[in-house]
Amino acid sequence: MRGETKIGSDCVIGPSTDLLDTLVGDGALVERSVGRGAAVGPGANVGPYAYLRPGTVLGEVSKVGAYCELKNTRVGAGSKVPHLSYVGDAEIGEGVNLGAGTITANYDGKDKHRTTIRDGVFTGINTNLIAPVTIGENAYLGAGSVVNKDIPPGKMAVGMPARVIRDAPEKVSKDGKKKQGDQGGE
Repeated sequence: MRGETKIGSDCVIGPSTDLLDTLVGDGALVERSVGRGAAVGPGANVGPYAYLRPGTVLGEVSKVGAYCELKNTRVGAGSKVPHLSYVGDAEIGEGVNLGAGTITANYDGKDKHRTTIRDGVFTGINTNLIAPVTIGENAYLGAGSVVNKDIPPGKMAVGMPARVIRDAPEKVSKDGKKKQGDQGGE
């Protein structure tokens, strides 16, 4: 732990963790990972083998799992980037689950662009999000999708490039209530 690193109470740090100028909230777990100018929210879980680059902010009880790299990205409360993903220059809402191998293609060779992923989004494995793009609340993206245009709230999109095919499945919250995204047009 170097620089301006600060660790909250009741945290588990390590083994093999390297933090520089990184803030870790109360009750967080950071194992076998690297943090550089990042903030890990209370109760968040990081690692193993995650790399949090400058500007990364993890919300309360979020997760960044094995072999993930995040740069200049905000991850909302309860959201998960569980494994094998690169997420750069992105805003991730609350209750999002990014499937294994999800990436944000944020650089077009000249400029960096942002990706916005709204609350409740689910991405299948190997999803590519080509910025700038916005994924609407409660949208689902099928495995292997290449998204190069905005996806409306509550829609399911698949393919290469991804196209909307139907309404997203309803979700059931932990309290048993059904949730469904906005049924806006395509």
